[in-house]
Amino acid sequence: MDTISSFVQQVYDIVAQIPYGHVTSYGRIAAVLGRPRAAREVGWAMRNCPEELPWQRVVMADGAVAGGGYAAERRGVLEAEGVAFLPNGKVDMERHRWL
Repeated sequence: MDTISSFVQQVYDIVAQIPYGHVTSYGRIAAVLGRPRAAREVGWAMRNCPEELPWQRVVMADGAVAGGGYAAERRGVLEAEGVAFLPNGKVDMERHRWL
């Protein structure tokens, strides 16, 4: 059985704390973990994020919603949480940024 790395577990620990109606970015999580250049690694961790965590609350630094085929689902969940989107389709980071 594979175990997850300490870094990945730390990512998940932060994701678990993101409050309802807020978002944070991959890069911000990396910075909080002391690895400001590891946003891509956070993204890889999020690809396997446990479903019980608020995975939809992690977005790109500019508010863009990533997720490939799940981007529309992610946006829908965020909207249901009251997260506002700008006319360009990105999260209003000024209003909803956490951390």
